[in-house]
Amino acid sequence: MSVTGTLAVPGAVLHHRTEGTGPLLLIAQSGEGDADRTVDLVPHLADTHTVLTYDRRGLSRSRLDHPERGTSLAEHADDVERLLEAVADGPALMLGCSFGAVIGLHVAARRPGLLRTLIAHEPVAPGLLPPAEAARHRRELVDLQELYGCGGLAAALPEIARVLGIDPAAADAEPGLTPQPLDARRAAGFDRFVRHDFTAVVEDVLDLDAVRASATRIVPAVGRTTPPGVFDRRCAQALGALLGTPVVELPGGHNGNTSHPRAWAARLKELFAQAG
Repeated sequence: MSVTGTLAVPGAVLHHRTEGTGPLLLIAQSGEGDADRTVDLVPHLADTHTVLTYDRRGLSRSRLDHPERGTSLAEHADDVERLLEAVADGPALMLGCSFGAVIGLHVAARRPGLLRTLIAHEPVAPGLLPPAEAARHRRELVDLQELYGCGGLAAALPEIARVLGIDPAAADAEPGLTPQPLDARRAAGFDRFVRHDFTAVVEDVLDLDAVRASATRIVPAVGRTTPPGVFDRRCAQALGALLGTPVVELPGGHNGNTSHPRAWAARLKELFAQAG
């Protein structure tokens, strides 16, 4: 049984949900993903973990005092910190996917005592890359925002998929899954993500020294089918190099948490168990 709640934070009210029993595991989703995006993954984790999911500020049921304003990655990290302070009774586990992984890296850098282990799957963090490559990818994100502004989601979504190494024509998923439709709520989430969170990524300054020195165990991860040269996989590899830590592979590609939930859950349990 899941339990929903809200948490007032500066400038917003966050919607969150917990399900299961055991050590607390926070999932920070990618892109437009809200607490419902992991509906197929959570049941396979809730037998051994209390799984905490939430709608980032500006998405779905999380309300903003000023909806027209953007949100920095530091503010997103502050939301996670406040959420963990309210819900957790000790250092938590965290799975961060894509944008959510960058949020997790900020939390690990700023408040390492809140997280015991962070699995950072394909973080969209240009600051991990060499300067010229980072500048190219920041420009790429700005170009995607401009494309979205001119042609909407129909024009931008194929290019976003290309940048992240997602091939919609090569669908690869576990049997029995019902794909989540791109409904009005997800479309609104994409609008927030592209208009505002892309800007947060472009403007972000991640403290790499603090990430390297963090007491949080950080596990860089990539999708097994994510092409080797794409932005998000390169960021994960750079994170591994920064930490001197092997990069682990998880089933599927950039969105493997939604396409391979059973296999992800099994592998995540193994990785979290390694922390002791």
